[in-house]
Amino acid sequence: MASGLCENCSQLRELTAHLRKVCREFERKIRNVFREFSECNCVRITPERSFLRTTQELPSLRLLNDDETQLLSQESLQALNKLAVSENTGLQMSAAMHYLHLSHLLCKELVIEMGMLVPILELFQSGDSAAQCHSCACVAMLASSESNKDAIVVDGIIPLLALAKSYDPRVQQNATWALLHLTQSDGSTRILCQAGAIPVLVLLLQSSDSEVQFCSCTALCNIAAIREHHPKLLSIGGHYLLKSLLTLMLSSVQKNSAQACRCLQTLSKNVLIQEQLMELDCVLPLKALLKTSAAVWTEPAVTLLSALSAHPPNNDFLVSEGLLDEVALLLHHHRSSSAIITHSCVIITNLCSSRMGQQAVMESLCLSGLLGALLSPGLSDETLLHVTSCLNHLTTWSEWPGHPLNLSAAITAEQVSGLVKMSGQIQNSLLSCNCAAIISKLEMTEEIIGLLRPHYITMSEYLLVFLKKKDVKFQHLGIVTIFNLKKDGDFSSLLADSELEVELRKVHAQTEETRRLLQMIQPLSPSSVNP
Repeated sequence: MASGLCENCSQLRELTAHLRKVCREFERKIRNVFREFSECNCVRITPERSFLRTTQELPSLRLLNDDETQLLSQESLQALNKLAVSENTGLQMSAAMHYLHLSHLLCKELVIEMGMLVPILELFQSGDSAAQCHSCACVAMLASSESNKDAIVVDGIIPLLALAKSYDPRVQQNATWALLHLTQSDGSTRILCQAGAIPVLVLLLQSSDSEVQFCSCTALCNIAAIREHHPKLLSIGGHYLLKSLLTLMLSSVQKNSAQACRCLQTLSKNVLIQEQLMELDCVLPLKALLKTSAAVWTEPAVTLLSALSAHPPNNDFLVSEGLLDEVALLLHHHRSSSAIITHSCVIITNLCSSRMGQQAVMESLCLSGLLGALLSPGLSDETLLHVTSCLNHLTTWSEWPGHPLNLSAAITAEQVSGLVKMSGQIQNSLLSCNCAAIISKLEMTEEIIGLLRPHYITMSEYLLVFLKKKDVKFQHLGIVTIFNLKKDGDFSSLLADSELEVELRKVHAQTEETRRLLQMIQPLSPSSVNP
């Protein structure tokens, strides 16, 4: 039979019926609990006045199951609040469980609006660890909502910090979970730091509970993302924070070691912190993380090493620690990870700034790793841009005397095809330019000529576009490439009387005209420029 209600009203009625059913079941469980209490010797020896007060509070629970009472009415909430402030720890625990249950069922913002936060926070003072645990879990859930953070930080931060130091691991977990949620907002993070949260979170890094370690480390990572908090993070003497994070990086719980690495990577944007990390020999645990098979654990380590390699004073030490050998292996084993490939390219480029680094690259498998990355499926153009930029950088200095980095001997037919294809992607001018530059530097040996010949027509097409561009860089690259390819008679025959040769003559004529005009202009004297 049709109810005559619209769909929304029908759903609301069903929800109300469900909540009433849940409350009835909850009351049944409470009655059973207190039936057991009444039979317990602990209750029998309770002073009569205290027991009388407890039995007077029990009827408050009936309001939650009264069909005549609107669910969550003011009267019902007052009854629940009465249980929360009871001197009986059993009733406090029951109230905490009920608040947690309501927080699961209701919208998180509604819990705050209905005035439940204050009694929930009062339960933090309960002598019952279960009541503390459930009320703290409730606050952690509420703190996950952005609109609730301001209400929680007013009165909740100091109690949360106190519970975070609890000896009960369940209470500690929930308190740290709540603090983590609060660090996801700049405003509440600032208040947390002012209230002294940083020393507490740093101490929790050494907790015996892995979940507490993870939550505190993630909270510190969020705090470290805001540079204004760095002085407080570093104010704990003896490099205590950095030492604790480096220790956590050696944890057997990989998500914790990776999170500690992420936190250090966030902090490493500060040059002073970089110097301190190098003093604390951070490279050893980082290299250990690079050897893990899962990319999710390797990425934070290679990201941090990328940041460290950007600081030139670190480079010779990083090279001496064999970092380039480890990076070469990453390029071979993690070809589907854009982050690992990108940061590996950055490390190679940075470490090649010294003669020591260049020698280490030649002795490593970096070149073959970079060439292999060219064919990695699914890589974005941005990642390929890093790969080709690094290769182009290596081929530039490898042409110097004493740097026998033989790209022509290492490259394969598939890699040549990939470079030619990307050279023709003119819409991505930087990627196209990098790939064409690499091809232009290939030594025209018999093997390389054999690899390039199938692509001469395609190459002529993108070289024609280069010559027509107004950007002199592309024109120069086109001319250099043509000069190199003309070492093969087949390409010279293809070039003769072609559109490419016509455009090449135009560029030559324009260049000659420009040179002639410049000769007509006498250099300006310094006095005419600065009278």
